Amino acid sequence: MRAILVDDEQLALKQLKQIFERDIDGVEIVETCSDPYKVLEIATKHLPDAIFLDIRMPEIDGLKLGEQIQTRLPDVEIVFVTAYDRYAVQAFDLHALDYIMKPVQTDRLRRTIERLQGRFKKRKANHIHGVQTPFIYCFNQIRYQLPGVEPQTIKWRTSKAQELFAYLLHYRGRTIDRSTIIELLWPNLEVSRASQQLYTTIYHIRQTLKRIGLETISISSGDLESGYKLIIGNARVDVDEWENRLKQLGVPHLEHIKEHERIFKQFDGNYFGEYDYLWAEHERERLRLLWLIQARNLGRLYIEHGMAEKAIQVYRIVQQLLPDVEETYFTLMKLYKAVGDIGGVEEQSWLLSSRMDREWN
Repeated sequence: MRAILVDDEQLALKQLKQIFERDIDGVEIVETCSDPYKVLEIATKHLPDAIFLDIRMPEIDGLKLGEQIQTRLPDVEIVFVTAYDRYAVQAFDLHALDYIMKPVQTDRLRRTIERLQGRFKKRKANHIHGVQTPFIYCFNQIRYQLPGVEPQTIKWRTSKAQELFAYLLHYRGRTIDRSTIIELLWPNLEVSRASQQLYTTIYHIRQTLKRIGLETISISSGDLESGYKLIIGNARVDVDEWENRLKQLGVPHLEHIKEHERIFKQFDGNYFGEYDYLWAEHERERLRLLWLIQARNLGRLYIEHGMAEKAIQVYRIVQQLLPDVEETYFTLMKLYKAVGDIGGVEEQSWLLSSRMDREWN
Protein backbone atom coordinates (compact mmCIF):
# COMPACT_ATOMS: atom_id res chain seq x y z
CA MET A 1 0.00 0.00 0.00
CA ARG A 2 1.31 3.45 -0.97
CA ALA A 3 0.61 6.53 1.13
CA ILE A 4 1.28 10.28 1.33
CA LEU A 5 1.60 12.15 4.64
CA VAL A 6 0.45 15.78 4.85
CA ASP A 7 1.03 18.15 7.78
CA ASP A 8 2.17 21.77 7.84
CA GLU A 9 4.25 21.07 10.98
CA GLN A 10 7.57 19.52 10.00
CA LEU A 11 8.10 17.88 13.40
CA ALA A 12 4.70 16.18 13.37
CA LEU A 13 5.31 15.06 9.80
CA LYS A 14 8.68 13.58 10.70
CA GLN A 15 7.31 11.78 13.78
CA LEU A 16 4.43 10.23 11.82
CA LYS A 17 6.80 9.03 9.10
CA GLN A 18 9.09 7.49 11.75
CA ILE A 19 6.17 5.53 13.23
CA PHE A 20 5.38 4.12 9.80
CA GLU A 21 8.98 3.20 9.05
CA ARG A 22 9.65 1.73 12.49
CA ASP A 23 6.39 0.01 13.48
CA ILE A 24 4.06 -0.38 10.47
CA ASP A 25 4.55 -3.09 7.85
CA GLY A 26 3.17 -3.12 4.33
CA VAL A 27 2.98 0.67 3.83
CA GLU A 28 5.31 2.62 1.54
CA ILE A 29 5.44 6.37 2.21
CA VAL A 30 5.92 7.68 -1.31
CA GLU A 31 6.15 11.33 -0.23
CA THR A 32 5.58 13.73 2.66
CA CYS A 33 4.22 17.24 2.18
CA SER A 34 4.07 20.32 4.41
CA ASP A 35 2.62 22.67 1.76
CA PRO A 36 -1.14 22.07 1.40
CA TYR A 37 -1.17 23.82 -1.98
CA LYS A 38 1.08 21.11 -3.45
CA VAL A 39 -0.94 18.14 -2.20
CA LEU A 40 -3.17 17.78 -5.27
CA GLU A 41 -0.18 17.94 -7.59
CA ILE A 42 1.72 15.35 -5.55
CA ALA A 43 -1.31 13.06 -5.24
CA THR A 44 -2.00 13.22 -8.98
CA LYS A 45 1.64 12.39 -9.66
CA HIS A 46 1.87 9.36 -7.31
CA LEU A 47 -1.78 8.16 -7.25
CA PRO A 48 -1.43 6.78 -3.69
CA ASP A 49 -3.80 4.35 -2.05
CA ALA A 50 -4.21 6.61 1.00
CA ILE A 51 -3.47 10.14 2.19
CA PHE A 52 -2.96 10.91 5.88
CA LEU A 53 -4.11 14.50 6.14
CA ASP A 54 -3.85 17.08 8.92
CA ILE A 55 -6.97 19.23 9.40
CA ARG A 56 -5.67 22.43 10.97
CA MET A 57 -3.33 24.03 8.43
CA PRO A 58 -2.78 27.69 7.54
CA GLU A 59 -4.85 29.28 4.75
CA ILE A 60 -6.54 26.04 3.69
CA ASP A 61 -7.96 23.50 6.13
CA GLY A 62 -7.70 19.77 5.64
CA LEU A 63 -11.45 19.27 5.30
CA LYS A 64 -11.64 21.49 2.21
CA LEU A 65 -8.49 19.90 0.87
CA GLY A 66 -10.06 16.48 1.47
CA GLU A 67 -13.06 17.50 -0.66
CA GLN A 68 -10.74 18.57 -3.48
CA ILE A 69 -8.83 15.29 -3.30
CA GLN A 70 -12.03 13.26 -3.39
CA THR A 71 -13.22 15.19 -6.44
CA ARG A 72 -9.93 14.76 -8.30
CA LEU A 73 -9.03 11.24 -7.07
CA PRO A 74 -12.16 9.43 -5.89
CA ASP A 75 -10.38 6.10 -5.31
CA VAL A 76 -7.88 7.51 -2.77
CA GLU A 77 -8.72 6.80 0.87
CA ILE A 78 -8.40 9.75 3.26
CA VAL A 79 -7.40 9.45 6.91
CA PHE A 80 -7.57 12.67 8.91
CA VAL A 81 -4.94 13.24 11.60
CA THR A 82 -5.58 16.11 14.02
CA ALA A 83 -5.20 17.39 17.58
CA TYR A 84 -8.85 18.50 17.66
CA ASP A 85 -11.79 16.13 18.05
CA ARG A 86 -14.52 18.61 17.09
CA TYR A 87 -14.03 17.94 13.37
CA ALA A 88 -14.99 14.27 13.55
CA VAL A 89 -18.53 14.70 12.18
CA GLN A 90 -17.38 16.77 9.21
CA ALA A 91 -14.57 14.31 8.52
CA PHE A 92 -16.90 11.32 8.28
CA ASP A 93 -19.37 13.38 6.23
CA LEU A 94 -16.60 13.39 3.64
CA HIS A 95 -16.51 9.58 3.78
CA ALA A 96 -13.05 9.62 5.31
CA LEU A 97 -11.89 6.13 6.21
CA ASP A 98 -10.71 7.14 9.70
CA TYR A 99 -9.99 9.99 12.09
CA ILE A 100 -6.86 9.75 14.26
CA MET A 101 -6.05 12.02 17.19
CA LYS A 102 -2.59 13.48 17.83
CA PRO A 103 -0.22 12.47 19.24
CA VAL A 104 -0.56 9.39 17.03
CA GLN A 105 -0.33 6.11 18.92
CA THR A 106 1.19 3.11 17.14
CA ASP A 107 -1.61 0.70 18.11
CA ARG A 108 -4.26 3.15 16.92
CA LEU A 109 -2.43 3.62 13.62
CA ARG A 110 -2.18 -0.16 13.16
CA ARG A 111 -5.97 -0.46 13.48
CA THR A 112 -6.37 2.15 10.75
CA ILE A 113 -3.96 0.30 8.48
CA GLU A 114 -5.91 -2.91 9.08
CA ARG A 115 -9.08 -1.14 7.97
CA LEU A 116 -7.33 0.16 4.88
CA GLN A 117 -5.97 -3.25 3.98
CA GLY A 118 -9.39 -4.81 4.52
CA ARG A 119 -10.97 -2.30 2.18
CA PHE A 120 -8.33 -2.91 -0.50
CA LYS A 121 -8.79 -6.68 -0.22
CA LYS A 122 -12.52 -6.21 -0.72
CA ARG A 123 -11.91 -4.04 -3.79
CA LYS A 124 -9.58 -6.67 -5.23
CA ALA A 125 -12.11 -9.43 -4.60
CA ASN A 126 -14.85 -7.36 -6.23
CA HIS A 127 -12.63 -6.81 -9.25
CA ILE A 128 -11.88 -10.53 -9.56
CA HIS A 129 -15.59 -11.37 -9.40
CA GLY A 130 -16.56 -8.64 -11.83
CA VAL A 131 -18.24 -6.48 -9.17
CA GLN A 132 -17.71 -2.74 -9.55
CA THR A 133 -18.83 0.36 -7.75
CA PRO A 134 -21.63 2.51 -9.22
CA PHE A 135 -20.55 4.54 -12.21
CA ILE A 136 -21.89 7.94 -13.28
CA TYR A 137 -21.56 9.11 -16.89
CA CYS A 138 -21.40 12.84 -17.67
CA PHE A 139 -20.15 12.77 -21.25
CA ASN A 140 -23.01 13.46 -23.64
CA GLN A 141 -25.82 12.70 -21.17
CA ILE A 142 -26.22 11.78 -17.52
CA ARG A 143 -26.41 8.02 -17.08
CA TYR A 144 -25.65 5.55 -14.31
CA GLN A 145 -24.40 1.98 -14.24
CA LEU A 146 -24.77 -0.52 -11.42
CA PRO A 147 -22.67 -3.71 -11.15
CA GLY A 148 -23.66 -6.27 -13.76
CA VAL A 149 -26.11 -3.93 -15.50
CA GLU A 150 -25.89 -1.90 -18.70
CA PRO A 151 -25.75 1.92 -18.41
CA GLN A 152 -29.17 3.51 -17.99
CA THR A 153 -30.58 7.02 -18.16
CA ILE A 154 -32.23 8.49 -15.08
CA LYS A 155 -35.95 9.26 -15.33
CA TRP A 156 -36.47 12.46 -13.38
CA ARG A 157 -39.82 13.69 -12.15
CA THR A 158 -39.15 17.23 -13.42
CA SER A 159 -36.57 19.05 -15.55
CA LYS A 160 -35.66 21.12 -12.47
CA ALA A 161 -34.76 17.93 -10.57
CA GLN A 162 -32.57 16.83 -13.46
CA GLU A 163 -30.77 20.16 -13.67
CA LEU A 164 -30.31 20.48 -9.91
CA PHE A 165 -28.82 16.98 -9.73
CA ALA A 166 -26.50 17.84 -12.63
CA TYR A 167 -25.52 21.10 -10.92
CA LEU A 168 -24.75 19.38 -7.60
CA LEU A 169 -22.90 16.61 -9.48
CA HIS A 170 -20.86 19.28 -11.25
CA TYR A 171 -19.86 20.75 -7.87
CA ARG A 172 -19.77 17.38 -6.06
CA GLY A 173 -18.20 17.51 -2.63
CA ARG A 174 -18.84 21.27 -2.29
CA THR A 175 -21.68 22.96 -0.42
CA ILE A 176 -23.74 25.23 -2.67
CA ASP A 177 -25.68 28.06 -1.01
CA ARG A 178 -29.47 27.89 -1.19
CA SER A 179 -29.54 31.42 -2.58
CA THR A 180 -27.25 30.42 -5.46
CA ILE A 181 -29.48 27.46 -6.37
CA ILE A 182 -32.65 29.55 -6.15
CA GLU A 183 -31.17 32.28 -8.35
CA LEU A 184 -30.20 29.63 -10.92
CA LEU A 185 -33.45 27.64 -11.06
CA TRP A 186 -36.23 29.91 -9.74
CA PRO A 187 -35.04 33.49 -10.29
CA ASN A 188 -38.55 34.89 -10.82
CA LEU A 189 -40.25 33.39 -7.77
CA GLU A 190 -40.64 34.94 -4.35
CA VAL A 191 -38.08 33.61 -1.88
CA SER A 192 -40.66 31.67 0.14
CA ARG A 193 -42.09 29.93 -2.94
CA ALA A 194 -38.65 29.30 -4.41
CA SER A 195 -37.47 27.79 -1.10
CA GLN A 196 -40.44 25.42 -1.09
CA GLN A 197 -39.69 24.42 -4.67
CA LEU A 198 -36.08 23.77 -3.68
CA TYR A 199 -37.03 21.57 -0.71
CA THR A 200 -39.47 19.60 -2.88
CA THR A 201 -36.92 19.14 -5.66
CA ILE A 202 -34.24 17.94 -3.23
CA TYR A 203 -36.77 15.44 -1.86
CA HIS A 204 -37.53 14.15 -5.38
CA ILE A 205 -33.81 13.77 -6.16
CA ARG A 206 -33.24 11.77 -2.98
CA GLN A 207 -36.21 9.53 -3.75
CA THR A 208 -35.04 8.98 -7.34
CA LEU A 209 -31.52 8.01 -6.23
CA LYS A 210 -33.00 5.56 -3.74
CA ARG A 211 -35.38 4.11 -6.34
CA ILE A 212 -32.65 3.38 -8.90
CA GLY A 213 -30.25 1.85 -6.37
CA LEU A 214 -27.77 4.72 -5.95
CA GLU A 215 -28.09 4.89 -2.16
CA THR A 216 -24.35 5.53 -1.85
CA ILE A 217 -24.91 8.96 -3.42
CA SER A 218 -26.42 11.38 -0.92
CA ILE A 219 -27.28 15.06 -0.55
CA SER A 220 -26.23 16.58 2.75
CA SER A 221 -27.54 19.86 4.12
CA GLY A 222 -25.22 22.57 5.41
CA ASP A 223 -25.48 24.25 8.79
CA LEU A 224 -28.92 25.73 9.40
CA GLU A 225 -29.99 24.57 5.95
CA SER A 226 -27.57 27.06 4.39
CA GLY A 227 -26.94 24.90 1.37
CA TYR A 228 -26.63 21.44 -0.16
CA LYS A 229 -23.74 19.17 -1.09
CA LEU A 230 -23.73 16.03 -3.23
CA ILE A 231 -21.59 13.25 -1.77
CA ILE A 232 -20.93 10.47 -4.28
CA GLY A 233 -19.46 7.98 -1.78
CA ASN A 234 -17.77 5.10 -3.60
CA ALA A 235 -19.37 5.94 -6.94
CA ARG A 236 -17.04 6.80 -9.81
CA VAL A 237 -17.51 9.53 -12.41
CA ASP A 238 -16.39 9.06 -16.01
CA VAL A 239 -15.04 12.61 -16.33
CA ASP A 240 -12.77 12.22 -13.28
CA GLU A 241 -11.39 8.87 -14.36
CA TRP A 242 -10.92 9.99 -17.96
CA GLU A 243 -9.01 13.14 -17.02
CA ASN A 244 -6.87 11.39 -14.40
CA ARG A 245 -5.87 8.67 -16.86
CA LEU A 246 -5.20 11.25 -19.57
CA LYS A 247 -2.81 13.10 -17.27
CA GLN A 248 -1.08 9.87 -16.27
CA LEU A 249 -0.44 8.90 -19.89
CA GLY A 250 0.92 12.29 -20.95
CA VAL A 251 1.96 12.84 -24.58
CA PRO A 252 1.08 9.84 -26.82
CA HIS A 253 3.87 7.41 -27.71
CA LEU A 254 3.84 4.04 -29.43
CA GLU A 255 4.65 2.08 -26.27
CA HIS A 256 1.17 2.73 -24.83
CA ILE A 257 -0.68 3.47 -28.06
CA LYS A 258 -3.60 1.12 -27.30
CA GLU A 259 -4.31 2.89 -24.02
CA HIS A 260 -4.09 6.29 -25.72
CA GLU A 261 -6.59 5.09 -28.34
CA ARG A 262 -8.94 3.82 -25.62
CA ILE A 263 -8.88 7.14 -23.75
CA PHE A 264 -9.36 9.03 -27.02
CA LYS A 265 -12.49 7.02 -27.85
CA GLN A 266 -13.96 7.35 -24.35
CA PHE A 267 -14.76 10.98 -25.11
CA ASP A 268 -18.00 10.21 -26.96
CA GLY A 269 -19.76 13.53 -26.51
CA ASN A 270 -19.42 16.87 -24.76
CA TYR A 271 -19.76 17.26 -21.00
CA PHE A 272 -23.53 17.27 -20.32
CA GLY A 273 -23.73 17.57 -24.09
CA GLU A 274 -27.46 16.80 -24.40
CA TYR A 275 -28.39 19.52 -21.92
CA ASP A 276 -28.13 23.23 -22.70
CA TYR A 277 -26.83 24.26 -19.27
CA LEU A 278 -24.96 27.56 -19.56
CA TRP A 279 -23.31 27.06 -16.14
CA ALA A 280 -21.57 23.93 -17.52
CA GLU A 281 -20.10 25.65 -20.57
CA HIS A 282 -16.75 26.54 -18.99
CA GLU A 283 -16.11 22.92 -17.95
CA ARG A 284 -17.47 21.71 -21.28
CA GLU A 285 -14.95 23.86 -23.14
CA ARG A 286 -12.08 22.86 -20.83
CA LEU A 287 -12.68 19.15 -21.40
CA ARG A 288 -13.14 19.67 -25.15
CA LEU A 289 -9.77 21.40 -25.28
CA LEU A 290 -8.05 18.61 -23.30
CA TRP A 291 -9.46 16.03 -25.70
CA LEU A 292 -8.60 18.09 -28.77
CA ILE A 293 -4.99 18.44 -27.62
CA GLN A 294 -4.77 14.68 -27.11
CA ALA A 295 -6.34 14.07 -30.52
CA ARG A 296 -3.84 16.36 -32.24
CA ASN A 297 -0.93 14.69 -30.46
CA LEU A 298 -2.24 11.24 -31.37
CA GLY A 299 -2.73 12.29 -35.01
CA ARG A 300 0.79 13.72 -35.19
CA LEU A 301 2.21 10.49 -33.77
CA TYR A 302 0.51 8.47 -36.51
CA ILE A 303 1.71 10.90 -39.20
CA GLU A 304 5.30 10.82 -37.92
CA HIS A 305 5.29 7.01 -38.16
CA GLY A 306 3.72 6.88 -41.62
CA MET A 307 0.31 5.71 -40.38
CA ALA A 308 -1.82 8.09 -42.46
CA GLU A 309 -4.96 5.92 -42.39
CA LYS A 310 -4.88 5.84 -38.61
CA ALA A 311 -4.43 9.62 -38.53
CA ILE A 312 -7.41 10.02 -40.85
CA GLN A 313 -9.58 8.00 -38.45
CA VAL A 314 -8.57 10.26 -35.56
CA TYR A 315 -9.28 13.51 -37.39
CA ARG A 316 -12.61 12.22 -38.75
CA ILE A 317 -13.75 11.56 -35.18
CA VAL A 318 -12.62 15.06 -34.20
CA GLN A 319 -14.56 16.47 -37.14
CA GLN A 320 -17.67 14.55 -36.12
CA LEU A 321 -17.63 15.71 -32.49
CA LEU A 322 -16.11 19.19 -32.97
CA PRO A 323 -17.15 20.31 -36.48
CA ASP A 324 -16.20 23.95 -35.80
CA VAL A 325 -12.45 23.19 -35.67
CA GLU A 326 -11.39 24.39 -39.15
CA GLU A 327 -7.84 23.06 -38.77
CA THR A 328 -9.25 19.52 -38.98
CA TYR A 329 -10.53 20.04 -42.54
CA PHE A 330 -7.13 21.23 -43.81
CA THR A 331 -5.30 18.41 -42.03
CA LEU A 332 -7.65 15.84 -43.58
CA MET A 333 -7.12 17.36 -47.05
CA LYS A 334 -3.35 16.87 -46.67
CA LEU A 335 -3.78 13.32 -45.35
CA TYR A 336 -6.14 12.30 -48.14
CA LYS A 337 -3.71 13.76 -50.67
CA ALA A 338 -0.84 11.78 -49.08
CA VAL A 339 -2.72 8.50 -49.57
CA GLY A 340 -3.83 9.45 -53.09
CA ASP A 341 -7.52 9.86 -52.26
CA ILE A 342 -8.48 12.89 -54.36
CA GLY A 343 -12.16 12.30 -53.63
CA GLY A 344 -11.42 12.68 -49.92
CA VAL A 345 -9.61 15.97 -50.58
CA GLU A 346 -12.58 17.30 -52.57
CA GLU A 347 -15.05 16.15 -49.92
CA GLN A 348 -13.19 18.04 -47.18
CA SER A 349 -12.93 21.15 -49.35
CA TRP A 350 -16.68 21.03 -50.01
CA LEU A 351 -17.51 20.47 -46.33
CA LEU A 352 -15.37 23.43 -45.26
CA SER A 353 -16.73 25.71 -47.99
CA SER A 354 -20.32 24.78 -47.10
CA ARG A 355 -19.71 25.46 -43.42
CA MET A 356 -18.16 28.84 -44.14
CA ASP A 357 -21.05 29.73 -46.45
CA ARG A 358 -23.57 28.93 -43.71
CA GLU A 359 -21.67 30.75 -40.97
CA TRP A 360 -20.37 33.76 -42.88
CA ASN A 361 -22.78 33.96 -45.83
